[in-house]
Amino acid sequence: MKLHEYQSKQIFDQYGIPIPEGIICTTINEAGQAVRQLHSAVIKAQVLVGGRGKAGGILKATQDNASSIAAHIFGLTIKDLPVRKVLVEKSMAIANEYYVAIVLDRSTGCPMLMVSASGGVDIEEVARTSPHLICKRSIDPCMGLMSHQLLYMAKMLGIDDITALSKLIKNLYNIYETLDCTLVEINPLVLTQDGRIIALDAKINIDDNALFRQKAMQKLYIQNQDDLEPHEVQAKKLDMSYVDMEGNIGCIVNGAGLALATLDMISLTGGSPANFMDVRGGADAFHVGSAVSITASNPGTKVLLINMFGGLTLCDEIAQGIRDTLTELDIPVVIRLTGTNQEKGWDILQGANVTVAHSTSEAARIAVEMVQ
Repeated sequence: MKLHEYQSKQIFDQYGIPIPEGIICTTINEAGQAVRQLHSAVIKAQVLVGGRGKAGGILKATQDNASSIAAHIFGLTIKDLPVRKVLVEKSMAIANEYYVAIVLDRSTGCPMLMVSASGGVDIEEVARTSPHLICKRSIDPCMGLMSHQLLYMAKMLGIDDITALSKLIKNLYNIYETLDCTLVEINPLVLTQDGRIIALDAKINIDDNALFRQKAMQKLYIQNQDDLEPHEVQAKKLDMSYVDMEGNIGCIVNGAGLALATLDMISLTGGSPANFMDVRGGADAFHVGSAVSITASNPGTKVLLINMFGGLTLCDEIAQGIRDTLTELDIPVVIRLTGTNQEKGWDILQGANVTVAHSTSEAARIAVEMVQ
């Protein structure tokens, strides 16, 4: 679960992490008034995706051009998400920018503290081109942050006010633990010209599996649904996992491992996946049919590849769900179906307008050829 920047900053403020003065706005007039109130400000689009700056969603504004800048940002659609809210923040006189984050390291199962003196830019690009500029330290969940780790990070960043930085990182870790986060990130953390350390941006991701015990976050999730990608919301309501991608081969798979293998096979064969869709184990015909409808409704999908293993989900249930939705489709369908009750499943699909494959590699090859 992702939070908006303004929601993350409200949490930062509650935990004692310094943030700029800001006003959340839902109309052009409100944004214009906020800029005039703050005198000199930055207007920032509030969407639940990265890349806002590159898309023109973060711009400086003055009292003279506030309304036109706000109108421009409210008119943007960033990665298919319309801008419905903006955060207007008081401009900062910045001396230096840094990156600080606590992220779940899935290789160790522990939180990891990451810092870099190259803040304010895409951290993935820094990791790719200059990995030596990123310092990482694993955090023992039983011990928490250690003093020597905080001292070392302050040295790596070149920040003299060790007390202020240590307090900020401790508060960041407190948020991470208390809210069951997978990521708490500040990019950039800035040192102002008058010597203050301020979180100029904020990003918090919360583990979906922990939402049952995070009552306040449940309310935010419901509040944010209109700001999410619609296909992801539809799938989530049915307890399925969907992630939109930029390709043209729609994928429906049961099991995250098989799904990732299918995406890899499509890429290796020269194709490009349009999505990740995991219907999960035990799905019935209704859920399979819903997955087909959701995936096929993506305008970028030119071919549908269904790669299903009959285990908890039976092959005849899968086949029935597919058969029930075929009349709604106007794109070719490739199916690889194997496992429990596979013969019954094949019988149900007899005469259906589908192409049957007998392996993942064959299904990927056929789908790529169809697109080409």
